[in-house]
Amino acid sequence: MTLDVDRLLGELTLAEKASLTSGSHFWYTAPVERLGIPRIMVSDGPHGLRAQPGESDHVGLGGSLPATCFPTASAVASTWDPQLLRRIGEALAQEARACNLSVILGPGINMKRSPLCGRNFEYFSEDPFLAGELAVGIVGGIQSRGVGTSVKHYAANNQETDRLRVDAQVDERTLREIYLPAFERVVTAEQPWTVMCSYNKVNGQSASENPWLLQTVLRDELGFEGLVVSDWGAVYHRVPALLAGLDLEMPPALGRSPEQVVAAVESGEVPAELLDRRVRTVLELVSKGMAVLDLDETFDADAHHALAREAAAASVVLLHNDGLLPLAAGGRVALVGEFARTPRFQGAGSSQVNPTRVDTLVDELRAALGEVPFAAGYGVGGTADDEALRAEAVAVAAAAETVVVVLGLPGADESEGFDRTHLELPANQLATLAAVAAENPRVVVVLVNGSTVVLGDVLPHAGALVEAWLGGQAAAGGIADVLTGVVNPSGRLAESIPHRLEDNSSYLNFPGDSQVVRYGEGLFIGYRGYDKARTDVAFPFGFGLSYTSFALSDLAVTTTGSVAAGDLAAEVTLTVTNTGDRDGAEVVQVYVEDVDASVARPVRELKGFARVELAAGASETVTVALDQRAFSFWSTTLGRWAVEAGDFVVAVGTSSRDLPLTAVLAVDAPRIAAPLGRDSTLEEWMGDPRGRALVQREVGEGQAGAVLDAELLQVIGNMPMSTLASFGMSLDHDALDRIAQEWRDASTDTSDRTGSTTA
Repeated sequence: MTLDVDRLLGELTLAEKASLTSGSHFWYTAPVERLGIPRIMVSDGPHGLRAQPGESDHVGLGGSLPATCFPTASAVASTWDPQLLRRIGEALAQEARACNLSVILGPGINMKRSPLCGRNFEYFSEDPFLAGELAVGIVGGIQSRGVGTSVKHYAANNQETDRLRVDAQVDERTLREIYLPAFERVVTAEQPWTVMCSYNKVNGQSASENPWLLQTVLRDELGFEGLVVSDWGAVYHRVPALLAGLDLEMPPALGRSPEQVVAAVESGEVPAELLDRRVRTVLELVSKGMAVLDLDETFDADAHHALAREAAAASVVLLHNDGLLPLAAGGRVALVGEFARTPRFQGAGSSQVNPTRVDTLVDELRAALGEVPFAAGYGVGGTADDEALRAEAVAVAAAAETVVVVLGLPGADESEGFDRTHLELPANQLATLAAVAAENPRVVVVLVNGSTVVLGDVLPHAGALVEAWLGGQAAAGGIADVLTGVVNPSGRLAESIPHRLEDNSSYLNFPGDSQVVRYGEGLFIGYRGYDKARTDVAFPFGFGLSYTSFALSDLAVTTTGSVAAGDLAAEVTLTVTNTGDRDGAEVVQVYVEDVDASVARPVRELKGFARVELAAGASETVTVALDQRAFSFWSTTLGRWAVEAGDFVVAVGTSSRDLPLTAVLAVDAPRIAAPLGRDSTLEEWMGDPRGRALVQREVGEGQAGAVLDAELLQVIGNMPMSTLASFGMSLDHDALDRIAQEWRDASTDTSDRTGSTTA
């Protein structure tokens, strides 16, 4: 059953239409019972549902139904596996269907601009290409089962400090190249049912009232067909938000917002047809969401727990291994760390899930290895018993052959609602690690944390180092599978791990002050910043080890199409060989570098990847396709994506800093330049073939020949021609006006004949 939207638009009263643009309760849209329009339920759920049927608590943070808690976004991003995320999405959708939930509010695909962002555990990556591909996987999985998604938080929502008021001041090119592409990718590939606007301002205008974001970019350019919903509490002025493109306000400001909409329509401030457009999107969402309302379905909690365990294991990144892993069968293994007994497996805030069950590493390692002595080693957050707990840990370590030490961030250190102030692990945990390693140097460190931590005080004591992130309710089983070799680790970092917080490019501009944050680093976030500044990192973007080894060979890059036609494409092929004695998976990463760009560009950027499963000794030919966008940058001169002629390096490897295979492509493209005029510089005129010919003609007819002097050009080349004309050392003003008009006339003629400008 679906709604007859056209008929309903003709029958709804103005007050009813206005009511539909706000919800009816914290998690429900507004019904219109007399016309048979039901309410549908939405719920948080980036990595597990937080459904609260009926009345919720006042902030919607408690009392949710039991649901499978899958690994958080920072964990599953390390799988680099969109197909795994699609399977998780399908499972989430089944759980939604079981509780008659129409829309899951996720995934979060904001960029990890700073490692201090308190909500980084909810976001995938510092790289927009990777985040976009992973979002396509989970959104496609959820929506394939008839449940909607809400891709969030649109846009430039990269901190928690003053998040409802802060003005993110970021230039358009940076928005286009870094902060919008993940949204663009998932919108164009999967058409999510909804997009959630963020709390913050973007360049002075709240996201909920920003027509450039909501209409110009999202709908007009990207072709978004769904509904724009506010983040909960992100509507500050209902009528301006309605005009800007916000369809649904959540939670509803009942007794206020609908009445304001009615008054604005009656006064003519809001055209009736614009309100109808907003109401149409709401009705279309409700019509799709109705399909789950009368279902009587269940989900297989055990199967979903098994999938959560598989995902947790796939999320583990092996950062260092001196041969301690996998743990040898029959070896005497001890376990240290309160987190092994009292697991931290998810973040705090609106994504917090009421899990169906929770595994512990104590139980899972004992199930795999038999007797495993345990010592807490430290209190979570620090306790008065830390010294005694440390002594107990040292005693347990002394009697073991190998010690597994679990370290991590307490929940109080990272959450929605506040940002972190440092990247350090708790001091009491580091003290226990040092004491245990002094007694027994065979130490395997397991990290459980949602956000990056610095490792300078960890690595000297770690014979092996495993980053397990916040791996969901089955994290302990996944970790045990990796430690014991049941699963060969294949996770790869979706974010760089720096040596110091100060090395991060956002350091001087995070989190801002006086309700303003300036994105002063521009394009250069994450590995783009570290590479541009030639800054050493602890572990680079894309890095991860395995219990086997791989070799890449036989790189070939072929191109088709052209920039001028808009269909340039490259096909990257290579051979991947598992050269070790264990089955395993490698992630082939393809980066593109513009060798001689006329604008500032990152050293290299991820533009393709492929996860490859290989049996020991096996080889496979891998193909990665690159489209024209892979070579493009956002031209502020042209106001569009553009490719410059010249050489591009296609580099292939296993991290942003391990790229053994390279190929150079010579790309032909129309010249990119602003239209020439009186205020164009001498260099710009001389750099344009037609402009240079015009200048040379005038000089040949008696104008000032100094402009053609190569040595003088270095001194005066960046001065506008109008200034040089006033100085009497260039063309006079009449000649300058003449050639500027000729250049414009010729450009117009070229545009008329070819359908595009020469610029």
